[in-house]
Amino acid sequence: MRGADAEAVPFVDADALARLLPMLEAIDALERAFRDWDPAAGPLRSHVSTPSGTLLLMPAVGEPGVGVKLVTLTDGNPDRGLPLIHALYVLFDPTTQAPRLLVDGSALTALRTAAVSGLATRHLAREDAVRLVIFGAGVQARAHLDAMAAVRKVSDVVIVGRSPSRVNQLVDVAASLGFAATVGGPDAVNDADIVCTCTTATEPLFEGSSLAAGAHINAVGAYQPQTREIDNITVERARVVVETREVAMEEAGDLLIPIGEGTVDAEHIVADLRQVVQGATVRSGERDITLFESVGMAFEDLAVAGALAART
Repeated sequence: MRGADAEAVPFVDADALARLLPMLEAIDALERAFRDWDPAAGPLRSHVSTPSGTLLLMPAVGEPGVGVKLVTLTDGNPDRGLPLIHALYVLFDPTTQAPRLLVDGSALTALRTAAVSGLATRHLAREDAVRLVIFGAGVQARAHLDAMAAVRKVSDVVIVGRSPSRVNQLVDVAASLGFAATVGGPDAVNDADIVCTCTTATEPLFEGSSLAAGAHINAVGAYQPQTREIDNITVERARVVVETREVAMEEAGDLLIPIGEGTVDAEHIVADLRQVVQGATVRSGERDITLFESVGMAFEDLAVAGALAART
């Protein structure tokens, strides 16, 4: 659709998104975008408090066109059996600015968030990384299982979470995909090659002193200055990469809290993801711990939506 009739704008639901844009292709689209575009060019997202939670507005402009994601986060929803996040994405044509595509924003968020972690893992995790620990058992945890398997030969998966039923469900999914999958606790990081934190936690999930040498961490759940999933020791031990320094210094509580407490300073960030994709060296040796701190950017949604639009 290229006209102005909103009723004719294609809508891509979660099933169609998974069919049209597999995880590895989303990772590749983000690699091209971080390499060729300037992720810092767009505005920061807007946070609006609502009676039930938060509304996020995430606009971006780039080669695929003009895009905006509208996101609601409702803390009480998981207890209602509903998703924490509801969202809708709109992509407008780059020339006419007519609506081009509507996408299930929650599915797009799950795909692009995990794909960004996959991109970071592709460049930062050890090549022989096979043991994966995921904190959380929701949509993002499931998507991160796919993303990690897309870029590394994962064999063992441990799921750590608060809801036994959801944890067991994800363990069963992982086992059905051929992984040696088990339920674990925070001490699972002792033997982990890759750790993904995909939760709504506001306090650290594990002790950084327990991390195995050489591990890579993708921290994606905390997106506000006062919330965190990882502790000061993890940050202090790690070689840190962010999406952009500007966004991280506005929203990444995982970094802002230890910076505020004097554990590290802003110079502790080794590189942003664009620098990494363009060839910056982060690891100085196999025993280095690497941390990718992600808070999510509208730039990423636009890159993935652009790749999707090319398929529709």
